Amino acid sequence: MTFAEHIIRFNMQLQLDATLPENIRVMNPFQASEEVRKLSAAFYQKYYADQRTRHLSLGINPGRLGAGATGIPFTDPKRLKSHCNMESPFTLHEPSSVFVYEVINAYGSVEVFYQQFYISSVCPLGFVQIDEKGRETNYNYYDSSQLTEAVTPFIVKTLQTQLDFGIHRDKVFCMGTGKNYRFLKKLNEEHQFFGEVIPLEHPRYVMQYKSKQKSFYIDKYLQALKSQ
Repeated sequence: MTFAEHIIRFNMQLQLDATLPENIRVMNPFQASEEVRKLSAAFYQKYYADQRTRHLSLGINPGRLGAGATGIPFTDPKRLKSHCNMESPFTLHEPSSVFVYEVINAYGSVEVFYQQFYISSVCPLGFVQIDEKGRETNYNYYDSSQLTEAVTPFIVKTLQTQLDFGIHRDKVFCMGTGKNYRFLKKLNEEHQFFGEVIPLEHPRYVMQYKSKQKSFYIDKYLQALKSQ
């Protein structure tokens, strides 16, 4: 199987069987949208239709405006069109996607980057919290201990599955230097998935709090990614 075929099959079979906290629901774009299934499959066939071995970079979990709309981590509909020349019926904007594609451009190009890296998430399905008025906001797998405990078996299982795609196991890049890194580091100590977990500031953190120093963080990403 090609790397693309592995990813597409993995995404289409994603299903979380766990009891979630009250007012928290799982966000599975692959089950919810035929358009997302088509978009993501086309993307992976475009960039991953080979049997190369890649390094893995892990975010937290998909958000509504990026992977929730495209099925591709850190790729919102705008970046899908402007950088990958792929049309989407949506026009959503995710700041994290802006940063990631600036890193990709600085690395070389989308083609060069995706030949060497596969971006996923510690938890490959996202979550939303529903307030009393029915409004939904992004929710992270680590935002409550109850949710973390409920999804940990799912996280372990899906990480193990993705390693079989053709992943270098000497190191993994963790997007998030706080709770995401601490969780992944502890999980790695227990299961020995990778030789080393390398923490990098989460793109959303950079865009929200460190935008004036964005070039510094892009350089930090490049130094880490090119040290492979």
